[in-house]
Amino acid sequence: MYASREDIGYDFGDDSKVGSKPVKPNPNIDGGWAWMIVLSSFLVHILIMGSQMALGILNMEWLEEFNQSRGLTAWVSSLSMGITLIVGPFIGLFISMCGCRKTAIIGGVLNALGWIMSAYASNVHYLFLTFGVMAGVGSGMVYLPAVVMVGQYFQKRRALAQGLSTTGTGFGAFLMTALLRYLCTEYGWRSAMFLQGAISLNLCVCGALMRPLSPKDVSEKYVVRSNSEDNKAKALSHSAETIKSNGPLSDEPEKKEEATNEEVLDSVQHTDIGDKSRGGRNMYGLRILKRVSQLTVTVRKGFAIWYSSYFGAASLFTNRVFVAFIIWALFAYSSFVIPFIHLPEIVKQYNLSIQNNIFPLTSIIAIVHIFGKVILGIVSDLPCISTWNVFLIANFTLVTCILTLPLMHTYISLAVVCALIGFSSGYFSLMPVVTEDLVGTKHLANAYGIIICANGISALLGPPFAGWIYDITHKYDFSFYISGSLYMVGIIFLFIQPCIQKKQPKEKSTEEAQV
Repeated sequence: MYASREDIGYDFGDDSKVGSKPVKPNPNIDGGWAWMIVLSSFLVHILIMGSQMALGILNMEWLEEFNQSRGLTAWVSSLSMGITLIVGPFIGLFISMCGCRKTAIIGGVLNALGWIMSAYASNVHYLFLTFGVMAGVGSGMVYLPAVVMVGQYFQKRRALAQGLSTTGTGFGAFLMTALLRYLCTEYGWRSAMFLQGAISLNLCVCGALMRPLSPKDVSEKYVVRSNSEDNKAKALSHSAETIKSNGPLSDEPEKKEEATNEEVLDSVQHTDIGDKSRGGRNMYGLRILKRVSQLTVTVRKGFAIWYSSYFGAASLFTNRVFVAFIIWALFAYSSFVIPFIHLPEIVKQYNLSIQNNIFPLTSIIAIVHIFGKVILGIVSDLPCISTWNVFLIANFTLVTCILTLPLMHTYISLAVVCALIGFSSGYFSLMPVVTEDLVGTKHLANAYGIIICANGISALLGPPFAGWIYDITHKYDFSFYISGSLYMVGIIFLFIQPCIQKKQPKEKSTEEAQV
C-alpha cells in the first residue's frame, strides 16, 4: 500500500565500501532476478494487506460466535492492521542484523501460526494475542522486507517496480474477500482461519525469493547512484558526517570495540588450535564464546545503523508543517479502514446481502483503488499540475464520501460511494512525494517512517472507536460522521500548510535583518 523506504532513498545495507572506479552494471539490478523480487513483493501484498482488507467477513463471524460488543470485537482486526505498520521501525533492526530473507521467513512462520492458533480461540481476548499481536508482528516482519528488497534491486525502474508490487493490495483485497467468504460459508470460520494459515505459509516462499545482493552488487549499485546523482550523494554524505560527529553512537568507540572483539576471536582461535589435546568440554565452551562474541558484534553494528537511521533526525519535530502532516496522518487512515471492517455488517442491516454476495462492496473499493493509485500518479506527474493540489483534492473527496456513506441505503448508491472511496484513496501513492516536499531529501526516510507509524496508530484505534460508537447509539451513522469530522480536522491542517510555509521565510528574513 505504501511506497517502500528504499523507494525514498533509504538502504539497510552497508555503503561504506564504495569504489571510485567504473564498473559494469550488474544484470540483477533493474533486471534479471529483480523481477522475481517484484513478484515476491506482489504476492506479499496479496497475502498480507489483501487479507487484512477482507477481515470484515471474519468480524461478523466473531460477533455471532462470542456475542461481545462491536467495539471490543473490532480490536482484533485493528490490532492486526495497526501493529503491521507500527512495528516497521523496529523490524528495521532485525533487517540490519539478519537480512531481509531471514526476517521475512521468520515473519511468514509467525503470521501462519497466528492464523492457525486463532482457529482454536475460545474468546475474543485469545484472538487479541494470537491474531492481533502474533499475526500482526509476523505481517510486519514480511511486509517491510518485501518493500525494502524492491528498492535494493531497482535503480532506474524503481517507481515502476514499486507500482507493480503495491497493486497486490487491491488484487488481494478482491481475492481474499471472495476466498474467506467461500471458506466461512462452506467450512465455518475456524476452518477458514486454519486454511488461511496454511496459505500464509507461502510467505516463507516469498521470503526465500528475497535473495540478498552480494557486497559487489551493492557497491556497483552505489557507484551507479554516485555517477548519476552527485548532488544527492553529497547531501547524504554530509548528513552521515553529522550523525557520526553528533550522534550518541560514534564510530570510534565502535571501531575500538570491534578491534577488541577481533582480538578476542583471534585469541579464541589460537586457543582452539593449542588446546586440541584437551577435553571436548573446553573446545565446546570456546566455540560458544566465539559464537557469542560474533553475535555481539553483529547486534551492536545492526543497532548502530538502526539507531542512527531512525533517531538521527529529531529536528523533524521542530518543523511545524511536518507536525501538521503527522496530525493529518493520525486521522486519515482510519477513515479508509473503517469501511472494510464494518461494511459487511452494514449491508446485512440494510438487507442487501444478496446483492453484496454477488459483488461485495469491499471488492469494489479494492479494484478501483488500483486504478486510483495509477491515475493519480500519472496526473500528479504532469508539469502543469501540483502534486500537493492533487493530494488535497483526493483527501477532500475521500472525506466527503465518508460523511455521505451513512445517507446511502441502496446497493447502487453504496457502490458509487465505495468506488469513489477506492479511487480517492489512491493518494497513498503520492505520500512519499508530498513528504519529500515538506522535509526535503535529507530527512525523507525518517519522516516517511514516522508518517507510516502515525497511520498505523490510526488503523489501530479507528475500527474499535467506530464499534464503540455503535454500541452506544446502535447505528453506524455516527461512527462515520465522527471519523469523517476528525479526518476533516486533519485536512484543515493540510490546507493551512501553505500559510505556514509563507510565514517561515518572513520570520527568518526578519531575524536576519535584526542580526
